[in-house]
Amino acid sequence: MQITIDLPPDLEQDLIRQATQSNIPLPTLILQVLRHQMQPPSTSVSQWSEAILSYQGVSDFPAFESYRNEFPLANRNYFNAKKPTVLDRNKSGSK
Repeated sequence: MQITIDLPPDLEQDLIRQATQSNIPLPTLILQVLRHQMQPPSTSVSQWSEAILSYQGVSDFPAFESYRNEFPLANRNYFNAKKPTVLDRNKSGSK
């Protein structure tokens, strides 16, 4: 089957450039683009196995957050903490 279509100049140049970069003939590129466009939409397939998707965890395992207060400096507010100055360091005895 042969079909003739008029392409806008920018699309024509894009197709020619892509075919050249891909090192394939222009008609082959156009067929590939049409075939790709005409494929039925693929159903979303998860890359995770069913074993992973259905994993419920260990019911008696403590939540990570339950250990939060045991971390060093867990209660320090890093965003509102005052930056030590030279004077503060001299007062504490460190130089």
